[in-house]
Amino acid sequence: MTPTSDSALDFLHSAATDFFTGALDACNIASAFDRRIRFEGNTLQRLLPDGSGPDNINLSQYKRIFVIALGKAAGPMLAVLLDRMKRRKGLRGICCTKYLPNNRNWRIRYFEGGHPVPNQESFNAARAALAMLKKAKKDTLIFFLISGGGSAMFDLPLDPQIGLDETIAFHESLIASGAPINDVNTLRKHFSAVKGGRLAIAAHDAQKVSLLLPDVPLRSLDALSSGPTSPDHSTVDEVHEILAKYELSPKLPPSIRVFFERGDLPESPGNKSWRPPFLPKFYRGGDPVQGRKVTSAITLTGEDEAFRDSVFELLLSSHDLVENARTLAQKADYYVAVDNSCDDWDYGDAAHYLLDRFHELRKNHRRFCLISGGEVTVTLHGTPGAGGRNQQFALACALELAQHPGEMLTVLSAGSDGIDGNTRSAGAVADPTTVGRAIAFGFDPQESLRAFNACPLFTALGDSIVTGPTSHNLRDLRLLMSDRS
Repeated sequence: MTPTSDSALDFLHSAATDFFTGALDACNIASAFDRRIRFEGNTLQRLLPDGSGPDNINLSQYKRIFVIALGKAAGPMLAVLLDRMKRRKGLRGICCTKYLPNNRNWRIRYFEGGHPVPNQESFNAARAALAMLKKAKKDTLIFFLISGGGSAMFDLPLDPQIGLDETIAFHESLIASGAPINDVNTLRKHFSAVKGGRLAIAAHDAQKVSLLLPDVPLRSLDALSSGPTSPDHSTVDEVHEILAKYELSPKLPPSIRVFFERGDLPESPGNKSWRPPFLPKFYRGGDPVQGRKVTSAITLTGEDEAFRDSVFELLLSSHDLVENARTLAQKADYYVAVDNSCDDWDYGDAAHYLLDRFHELRKNHRRFCLISGGEVTVTLHGTPGAGGRNQQFALACALELAQHPGEMLTVLSAGSDGIDGNTRSAGAVADPTTVGRAIAFGFDPQESLRAFNACPLFTALGDSIVTGPTSHNLRDLRLLMSDRS
């Protein structure tokens, strides 16, 4: 390579990293909060995104206000809510997150939940939440602040005989299965006492407001943290189908295998005869993908009645992350295309597809950026090394890019939470020189890919992306960029 090409690749690496971090910085929780709800005296105004005006909730009719915040963004979401509400009588709450905030409110109990598998604090937080919700009456308003990661951080088995070690093994089996998030969360919903709508059922009569920061596809918002406040439309029959499809039953602890094989395994709360075409129709708020508002009510039956007094607001999503990246790339004079179609694909298939798409689209553009949001899947075999789905994707791309030496192109893949798998990296950047440089450092890139051990390779090359915990979880961002100037 010439010094000129070295410099060009360095520029692309820096530009891709800047677009990722800039897009993430622009996803401001406080600003998103203020676009959705506002406190005016004793009135909570829901600012509907279609411009139809605020939908008000009279706070003076509630003697108590409970707040339950869970997930990777629980701390920042809670801080914004408490700031906007000011001091209100009867306010109590629970916060369960992986990284506890430095500034804590005496009205809130804080729990440091585990991720990517639960810990004892995960159980303690769930028990504390259920105990609090038992006190909720018609004069209680409950805010649920739900972000990604809550499926692990906040959990309690529906069967009280199942312990923490068995629950950890259950979560580890799901992580390694390669199943898409919807299937994984169907199992979690039917396993847990606080998922699949059961947290809402615990406060049957109360008014409930769920503020969502999803790390799942927008068509599947009830999968966010396994849907603790959403009616669940998956079924026990689907649970059995998923266990069989991914051959999971033999990999589960005996007590959990017996639990799922019970003839009287209870259905999760929800109308099982109805399936949402995109979003559940009681989700009042904007649909940024289709550009339409979903407002019509569904007929609620049985336990669905517990959700009649539920309000759901989408604060931010992967859509915002992608659009922020698009804006930054366009301002830098890149022609931009967005392709999210490989969401939930196997990482190898996604790498091959996006590189083919990239080469096809960039032909007529001097500077080109292909953006892809969502997540890819990895099916683990044996004992994995240090890595995650983003570094695995980047390394798969690097092996294909090695076939195009001398080209000025680069690939970035990173998680918006700042954590990729079992590493402290958010992801990595790859280019046509990655494989050659790795071999020069003594690595075998094919073996690193096979062993799910991409992190040491990218770290040695200086191509890891390290942000630290971001208090966000808006799924992953992939950027494929070229510059032929």
